[in-house]
Amino acid sequence: MSVVPYKDKNTSKREQVEEMFDSISPKYDLLNHLLSAGIDIIWRKKAIQLLQVEKPKTILDIATGTGDFAIEALKLQPEKITGVDISEGMLAIGREKIRKLGLDAKIELRSGDSERLPFADNVFDAVIVSFGVRNFENLLKGLTDMHRVTRSGGTCLVLEFSKPRKFPFKQFFSFYTTRFLPLIGRLVSKDASAYTYLPESMQAFPDGPDFIRVLEQAGFTQTRWIPLTFGICSIYTGKKV
Repeated sequence: MSVVPYKDKNTSKREQVEEMFDSISPKYDLLNHLLSAGIDIIWRKKAIQLLQVEKPKTILDIATGTGDFAIEALKLQPEKITGVDISEGMLAIGREKIRKLGLDAKIELRSGDSERLPFADNVFDAVIVSFGVRNFENLLKGLTDMHRVTRSGGTCLVLEFSKPRKFPFKQFFSFYTTRFLPLIGRLVSKDASAYTYLPESMQAFPDGPDFIRVLEQAGFTQTRWIPLTFGICSIYTGKKV
């Protein structure tokens, strides 16, 4: 059974995730940086740096949220970045952020479902996603559609939370995510379910070698797993032949 934000509702995971992100969107950026002590910014930078050698001209940022990963990806000097997300609340904040930065010509944010991407086959040089694959209703289906829209020779890059495997980081991270994180999230966002869902979804997510197996099932090859910050977060990459 999949982990969902609102256990008292009978709606699908996709619908609940959309509702959750619409609810927390005004405080999302603040909480992201606060709860990770700003390390999430460094993680995004490290992930994008891995694509420098690829020099992708067209990039798709899935589960783009408020557009932070898309904005970071501009360092690759692409011709165009397209971001998609199911939450209109997140997209509205992202579009305003991009407008204020004067980046409208380079970044376009669109409504879109990761499992039914509104694009033709073999379109993007790179397909990227940060902290979004945990929220896919069907992980394999989402990754398979990412593979479909990636051109031959293109790259998939996933940045996602993972579970530290060594003492004492494993124990500290478990305490932090199950006790401290929901408390702060509830106080700031006023949505208790959203920040209870986060540690639950992290615990249920098939990280490390398990995620690599799903990535390969979806069709990607030359896969890599790169743990960051004692294994709290990981970068995964794969190529489309």
